[in-house]
Amino acid sequence: MKTPSPRIAVLLLLSFGFFAVACASTPKEEETNLLAPTEEQMKLRNFQSRTFDVADRTQAIRGVIAALQDLGFIIERANADLGLVTAARFAEPRYYDVMGVTVTVRPQGEGQMLIRANAIYNNAPVTDPKVYQNFFATLERSMFIGRN
Repeated sequence: MKTPSPRIAVLLLLSFGFFAVACASTPKEEETNLLAPTEEQMKLRNFQSRTFDVADRTQAIRGVIAALQDLGFIIERANADLGLVTAARFAEPRYYDVMGVTVTVRPQGEGQMLIRANAIYNNAPVTDPKVYQNFFATLERSMFIGRN
């Protein structure tokens, strides 16, 4: 068997490289905007966030933990330094469905904390504003009871 000359080998490599580059697709607009905020995301963020008149982050985190426990969640992690609480529960009526919640607590201004909840149901984001309204109503009661 005869080996190809170096010139033909180089031409084959160059043509293969040109073909590979030509076949590579340019990023589509959807791919380049994956992390760009949308109006829907901003509305969801608005549902998920509330500001509370609490100066102490630890007190706010304790209120979040108490509210989540009142709603039947099991606390998985709580990190006071980061202001982060994660919890999960089996969802009714089918107890093999799982709902997870991540809550962040961060200073908003003088004597206030911004609390944001992010819920996931069976690995899908929860976008229903009523779910977040229920959480924040429970949290308000928990914060009130915690003060007295």
